[in-house]
Amino acid sequence: MLIMLGRSKDPPDFAIRRNIMVKELIHDPILLAKKSRPAGKEDLPIARDLLDTLAAHRETCVGMAANMIGKTCRIIAFDCEGKYMVMLNPEIVSASGEYETEESCLSLLGGPRKCKRFRKIKVRYQTEAMQTRLKTFSGWSAQIIQHEIDHCDGILI
Repeated sequence: MLIMLGRSKDPPDFAIRRNIMVKELIHDPILLAKKSRPAGKEDLPIARDLLDTLAAHRETCVGMAANMIGKTCRIIAFDCEGKYMVMLNPEIVSASGEYETEESCLSLLGGPRKCKRFRKIKVRYQTEAMQTRLKTFSGWSAQIIQHEIDHCDGILI
């Protein structure tokens, strides 16, 4: 979960139309270091819970992976230029413009940690309708996605 202080987002539209399920955050590094399994259609309720939990932490958080709420499947939710987005089974297929930065994570104790990221990435993922998509991201959105995919791979910054 990548944190950004002072960030405020409106809750996802669907949260208004159904019960909101904010889940408890997991902080155990042993559980967080487990590699996530592929997500399937049966995991869609997890995606909704993940969005609800992200929206509940919108003041300090811009992205989350399912393992942050105790579910080890490849689902991420994040702020994509002001709108929440969900990806199932995200995979970076190309990357360019490597740089070093510092990131914080609500799942880990301590302050920001150094890590390497790419300015531009191309991601293959599935939508909530289980349709495969290929999309290029750059800048802040690319950094958030890389952080959350690391969570799916059991990589802690």
